[in-house]
Amino acid sequence: MQFIDEARVHVRAGKGGGGGLSFRREKFIPRGGPDGGDGGDGGDVLLCAEPALNTLIGFRYRPRYRAEDGRPGSGRNKTGRRGRDCEIAVPLGTAVADAGTRELLGDLAAPGQRLLVAKGGRRGLGNARFKSSVNRAPRKTTPGEAGEARDLALQLQLLADVGLLGLPNAGKSTLVAALSAARPKIADYPFTTLVPSLGVVHVAEAASFVIADIPGLIVGASQGAGLGAQFLRHLSRTRLLLHLIDALPENGSDPLDNLAAIEAEVAACSPALAQRPIWPVLTKIDRLDPAALSALSARLQAACPKRECLAISALRKVGLGDLKNEVMGALAAMQATLAEDEAARRAEAALSERIHQDAWANAFRDQDRRRAARARQGG
Repeated sequence: MQFIDEARVHVRAGKGGGGGLSFRREKFIPRGGPDGGDGGDGGDVLLCAEPALNTLIGFRYRPRYRAEDGRPGSGRNKTGRRGRDCEIAVPLGTAVADAGTRELLGDLAAPGQRLLVAKGGRRGLGNARFKSSVNRAPRKTTPGEAGEARDLALQLQLLADVGLLGLPNAGKSTLVAALSAARPKIADYPFTTLVPSLGVVHVAEAASFVIADIPGLIVGASQGAGLGAQFLRHLSRTRLLLHLIDALPENGSDPLDNLAAIEAEVAACSPALAQRPIWPVLTKIDRLDPAALSALSARLQAACPKRECLAISALRKVGLGDLKNEVMGALAAMQATLAEDEAARRAEAALSERIHQDAWANAFRDQDRRRAARARQGG
């Protein structure tokens, strides 16, 4: 199935049913009085998180959804039936914004979680509601209110503990394949992953974490170069980032220059995401002799003195055990801190919120950039 991580959808809640206009008519009761019932409320539109889904492709073929209108009231004080809700299944990790106002509406990250995105219209009142001592036979009713209508922007953000950063061909897909059962495309020629992928890394019988691989960034990604920075959103839920750096780049560039360039792109796209722990990881170290590797590792550690720096060869399975253990230990320590420290939980929630806001800002910026490009072409 094709992987689609952005979608637009129009939703409309149901209209409330109108109030009924009726008078009691029975034998031997000549002045029975008003008995028009109220209408039913319009149905709501809700998004529901569904673990079985992993793409938003369905919204390409069905971009409009509508809840049922409420039924009108009728005689004998019968209330109209409420309109049926429209429940729309979306993948876990779907974030939702109003496409018009760009207001963030919610985030569906737990199985079965529901989000109200359009409220049904209120019911109208029947004429029985307006009976009084001075108006025994009211003919007044009220119509049902219109339901809310919205254009929604949906954005899928993968649920992962660890995210991989790096230039194209830095070895991200090879590492995911070496650590997990995931099988992203790998080849012996330079190319970049085109869609994000997830892998579950088992460290011990009851210890594992989820790792996310995204398409490689290039210099200028924050301005739309290459695939842009659109896939950075899939790292927005991660707690730890591994920045994979080719120890011997094909183009002869300096690995430390590549490190600085990519982290500058991340900071330009999302200053909040750049505040996550980022561990530099030298890859493909089997291509270096021990002396060259030692010198490069020393330079890397000197450039990043306060960060964990690792060196691996996913192809030769060198350093993978240490990498898994270090990552698992760091994640466990983070989880323990959040469980015990209220201030840490508040800080984490605030940082996560800023990262999500940056992800949406990037999405809307890309949208504006595409719109401007189409306008130039059309002009």
